[in-house]
Amino acid sequence: MNADLAGQVRAICLALPEVTERLSHGAPAWFVRDKRAFATLWAQGHHAEDFPHLCCAGLPGAQLELTTSEPGRFFTPPYVGGRGWIGVRLDGEVDWAEIAELCQDAYRVVAPARLAALLDGNH
Repeated sequence: MNADLAGQVRAICLALPEVTERLSHGAPAWFVRDKRAFATLWAQGHHAEDFPHLCCAGLPGAQLELTTSEPGRFFTPPYVGGRGWIGVRLDGEVDWAEIAELCQDAYRVVAPARLAALLDGNH
C-alpha cells in the first residue's frame, strides 16, 4: 500500500469527530462511531479500477456533478455507486484540500446530525 496516500487520508478522516479506522474488504476504511463507513482507500486499486483511489459517500447530486464535470478524475464506484458514493483517482496530482472536503462531506452524509453539526461549529 502507498503509505503516503494512507497517511494523508488517515489524517484527514481521523480528525473528524468520533471516527475510527479498520480494514473493510481488505482496505482501510473510516467509520463514524465504528458503525457506518464513509470512506475507503483502495491504494492498489480495486476491481476494474486498477489505480489508487478513494471511495466516499457523496452528498445528494455530488456524484453526478463530479463524474460529469471531471470524468477523468471522478467515477461511479462499483457496489456503492448506486448509493451515491464517489470514486476519486489518487494516481495523479492530488489536491489534498479537495480530498479533505470530500471526506468531510462524506462524513456529513453518514454521521448523526449532532456530530455533523460539530464540523460547522454548531454544537
